[in-house]
Amino acid sequence: MRYIPHTDADVAQMLRIIGAPSVESLFSHIPSQLRLKRPLDIEALDEVALMTHLGEIGAQSTPATGAAPREGAALSFLGAGLIPHHVPVAVDMMLQRAEWYTSYTPYQPEVSQGTLQAVFEYQTIVAELFGPPVVKGQPAPYVSNASMYDGASGTTEAVLMARRITGRSIAIACGAIHPQYLATLRCYLDGVDAVGQAAIKTVGFGADGRVDLAALAKLLADAGDAVACVLVQSPNYLGVLQDLSAIQSLAHKAGALTVVACPEPLAFGLVKSPGRQGADIVAGEGIGLASGPSLGGPGVGLFAARSEHVRQIPGRLVGETVDQDGRRGYVLTLSTREQHIRREKATSNICTNQGLIALAFAIHLCMLGKSGFRRLAEINLAKSEYLKQRLAAVRGFRLAVSGPTFNELAVTVRGRAADAAQRLRERGIFAGVPLDQPGFELPSLPDAERTLLIASNERHRKADLDRLVTALDEVCP
Repeated sequence: MRYIPHTDADVAQMLRIIGAPSVESLFSHIPSQLRLKRPLDIEALDEVALMTHLGEIGAQSTPATGAAPREGAALSFLGAGLIPHHVPVAVDMMLQRAEWYTSYTPYQPEVSQGTLQAVFEYQTIVAELFGPPVVKGQPAPYVSNASMYDGASGTTEAVLMARRITGRSIAIACGAIHPQYLATLRCYLDGVDAVGQAAIKTVGFGADGRVDLAALAKLLADAGDAVACVLVQSPNYLGVLQDLSAIQSLAHKAGALTVVACPEPLAFGLVKSPGRQGADIVAGEGIGLASGPSLGGPGVGLFAARSEHVRQIPGRLVGETVDQDGRRGYVLTLSTREQHIRREKATSNICTNQGLIALAFAIHLCMLGKSGFRRLAEINLAKSEYLKQRLAAVRGFRLAVSGPTFNELAVTVRGRAADAAQRLRERGIFAGVPLDQPGFELPSLPDAERTLLIASNERHRKADLDRLVTALDEVCP
């Protein structure tokens, strides 16, 4: 009880009121073999000693950088749907401004204008990024919510939204979709209804890494009117940019919606947005442009959809209005969460949004502006294309797929990719993700055990890219 600020009398009174004989009885539903029978073995430390101890633990790790590494750090080409871009220091400085230090929970707009405006600006940016352009004098064609937990949960919520809109149950996941996104979707659907896993059908991809349109058309025809949506990722797990217009056309002919997952939104600085290509719902991951990955979390799930489906969008939305004196203000316009309405009517059990990371994403994109965003995308494309050409020229190496790519690149090497990656780690280079690694497998990919998924970005110099290619050639048998 040393860490709980209740006296024995307090605890006894609470137990008496709820009718429990002891604190231990509250955990009786947990199997006995899984319960700890002794106090936690935790040593109490003062702040100075604790910080020293944590520093010692941290010193055992090898930090990774996206550019020429400092002493003791490794050069990193890890990505797999989570590419860390350079985030200017100015973003952190802006996050610390007092305007955002208002009430965390924006239910009371009179005391939460900073938080509400931040969310509203974020929503506007995401809607413009993913949707068609806004025509002056006409309603916005796309609406964004206040953010989701991450790209995987956002994609899953998009599929659930499509099921609600269409009244259908099946989702066709086509092409090379991130296996962890699919795992999240399967986990959700297992708890939604009796259909469960049967609600997901898959379609493969061709030699170019793009969706097999003929197979998709056949599956849509065979499934009849049971398909709620066609789920596609662009850039996909192998970095390939999809022809979303063709996929949308097939889906709409079958009465299904098109759901697009976008783990690398920077790509849409150069290619048409999913909304311009006909997508109905779009979900993405914005952490790479907000703060970069940090020990697995948190992410920031980007989410937008056609305006006519606004009442089915999960989470919450902030809107702009005026007060009784005509002054501009912001309020929660829609919040159909199970905290607020009957559970069976709720569009999501997402309890909140990623406020801080979403704000960082919005600040960074505002700093870049439209021209800066496009220029950053051009720099990334130029570096990834240079790396692609260098790798393809190495004896015994080949590109796993031939389609147009952005930042992520799948390369089949000589020998096992996992062995090559291990040898390069010993040289201070994280070369990429072996595609036979548990949790990252793509079952339909030929020679997966020899394939590395390599990510590059604007932080890599030409010398860093050359170093990777040379080192890979040296360690592969």
